[in-house]
Amino acid sequence: MQLTRLLTLAAVSGPLMVSAHPGHVEEDATPELKNYKANVRRSAEGCTFHWAENGLQSRAIARRQATIDMHRRRLEKKDSSKVLNTSHYESDIKLNSPFEDVWSASSIPLNPEGESGPYWVVGERLRSNILESQRGVPVIIEEQYIDVETCEPITDMFAEIWGCNSTGVYSGLVAEGNGNPSDVGNHNTTFLRGIQRTDEDGVVTFLTLFPGHYDGRTTHHHVVAHLNTTLLPNNTLAGGYYPHIGQFFYDQDLIEKVEATYPYNTNTIPQTSNKEDRVFAQETEGSTTSDPVLHYTFLGDKIEDGIFAWVQVAINTSAHHYPYYTNVLTADGGKNVTGTDCGSYTVIDGGLCNTTSSD
Repeated sequence: MQLTRLLTLAAVSGPLMVSAHPGHVEEDATPELKNYKANVRRSAEGCTFHWAENGLQSRAIARRQATIDMHRRRLEKKDSSKVLNTSHYESDIKLNSPFEDVWSASSIPLNPEGESGPYWVVGERLRSNILESQRGVPVIIEEQYIDVETCEPITDMFAEIWGCNSTGVYSGLVAEGNGNPSDVGNHNTTFLRGIQRTDEDGVVTFLTLFPGHYDGRTTHHHVVAHLNTTLLPNNTLAGGYYPHIGQFFYDQDLIEKVEATYPYNTNTIPQTSNKEDRVFAQETEGSTTSDPVLHYTFLGDKIEDGIFAWVQVAINTSAHHYPYYTNVLTADGGKNVTGTDCGSYTVIDGGLCNTTSSD
């Protein structure tokens, strides 16, 4: 197959290169050669139209640009102050905006690895709408995952997301500092947690909630990527490995606007800003080149109408990370387990007792 394609391309490109060679006189060609060249040109033009129709051309342009941008970003280290002072608001992007417009408006963070935190729950299900009955500002999040080595979209990867509700409570667990520690029923809740499989463009979409805040952390979502995993009949995952653990953030001015609305404004716990947040600093300081802040636009005239947010994430698919967990979702509900609590949730590979990475 490859040889046939190469021979075909050679047959097509050869005459075209000859005809364009300096000093070549087209009038000296035989009628047969002129006719052959005309047919070749028509075929090439047909290919161009076909590539435009099936998206190959635009994808090639985007891929080349992504390659250039990615290598440029390797030369440009970011720091927290630069990310903090960058607005990620995109006023021209709407829900019906062309695919190219959405993704060309964002940057690709090269290494946005971050801790999984203490509240990952193993065993969540495949679903796109994870809002359930939670009150607050709805957010549609589109995530596009790119292979850092090839600049190609990562297809058939499972992306998992979770976050707290508008008053800073996570579903699926009972713990001090997570709402009412006496509410054992929270073990069986699943709000704002879900998994989706990436499509041919490496994209997943979730309908979720703009997170609230809790003690010591700024507003954020958690994400984990699953590769080489198996989708079970009950829509949960088994096996595989985790090439990426990270967190997504929002512009500080957007956080302030949301926090002024109900029910966010009923939370009496003091806010932690992006500038003060430990994980935000980890993902944006030092040798990192990442910008883990979501680009966004508003869905309506009021912030309560909702937000459309998006981000591109470049992943090293050869990396193996180990997220921390002490809770699982089973057929009988949520359960507290030993899990990986011998490690530490404050590091990327907190699921390992020695807290070291295995990239």
